[in-house]
Amino acid sequence: MRKENRKDWDMDRRGFLKKAAVASAALCVPPVLSKTMATEMAVNSSSETSVTGGSGMAAIGNRRTLGSGSAAMEVSAMGFGCMGLNYHRSQHPDKKQAIALVHEAVERGVTLFDTAESYGPYKNELLMGEALKGYGDRVFVTSKFGHKFVNGVQVKSEEDSSPANIRKVCEESLRRLGVETLGMFYQHRADPDTPVEVVAETVRELIREGKVLHFGLCEVNADTIRRAHAIQPVTAVQSEYHLMHRTPEESVLPLCAELGIGFVPYSPINRGFLGGAITEYTQFDATNDNRQTLPRFTPEAIRANLRIVEVLHAFGRTRGYTAAQVALAWLMNKHPWIVPIPGTTKLSHLEENLRAADIHFTAEEMRNLEEAVAAIPVTGSRYNAEQEAKVQK
Repeated sequence: MRKENRKDWDMDRRGFLKKAAVASAALCVPPVLSKTMATEMAVNSSSETSVTGGSGMAAIGNRRTLGSGSAAMEVSAMGFGCMGLNYHRSQHPDKKQAIALVHEAVERGVTLFDTAESYGPYKNELLMGEALKGYGDRVFVTSKFGHKFVNGVQVKSEEDSSPANIRKVCEESLRRLGVETLGMFYQHRADPDTPVEVVAETVRELIREGKVLHFGLCEVNADTIRRAHAIQPVTAVQSEYHLMHRTPEESVLPLCAELGIGFVPYSPINRGFLGGAITEYTQFDATNDNRQTLPRFTPEAIRANLRIVEVLHAFGRTRGYTAAQVALAWLMNKHPWIVPIPGTTKLSHLEENLRAADIHFTAEEMRNLEEAVAAIPVTGSRYNAEQEAKVQK
């Protein structure tokens, strides 16, 4: 990260949490965090504004189970989406800072870290391999296959879940991540040329060989889930899900409940939007931020959709929660087998996110929040036409 951007990187809508963390750190440091005693105070006092450790504040002790039976996987109630540490999210910390933040997440109890070969491509897996070295007995790292690459360049018009490519991606992901086994291996997007039964059977073989622990699917419909699950039990479905995109509730979540499959919402704060820091004047990096290609992040759409953020602010303000915490807590209160994976590059956001795991809403509060948000039409599609075509309906 360029020096002139570091202060901007660390200043955000939730800066007040940093001050609170410093003020009460001495009273709230749990013994388990003794390995990471570099505090948020050090972050604030540094002119370089680097993430070097934690204040010992929020930690996540709750566990949830994704999947059932032989496919069950116990993880922290909230995971960590790794993509934005060095890909698709404009300015990001340098490698040292990113690794320090990952270590902080581990020390605070996070056990589920999500990456993919396509994040970079490859560079996010390499980062996570370095960041999680030595933590293999404490965490699960999950990755994905299915996109087609030729000489390191994604062929965006095609997918490739052929058995040969699944095996190739698995071996390469294991090498980049420096692990012997992937905690979960997701099909990133469905491949119309490869039946999901063939995909499931291939992953089943990898599980038998000890290279993969669990099987997952991303952005697929109920029919695909059911067919795959009949061959190899699916541990989790990963799809976008948040207060501005509730499509999974129509058929996917009911099927997950029926079959005992977990659900992992990606972009649970709608790519940062529901946290309230993004406005119509926000400038996204044209070379390293996919939001500038998404219809929902045009200035006009942002201006219209900010009314939804105001609902979250109003709901949280009287309860002592930020908008981002409301968004995360809503997801975690929906079902006990939902494990969101918010990503962040900031220690203050990690602190804030983890605190959301302790928030409980009554049925009436959930209903009131949902009705208030649903009363405001969402402006703009979540993906452009090319990306939307790859999402099963």
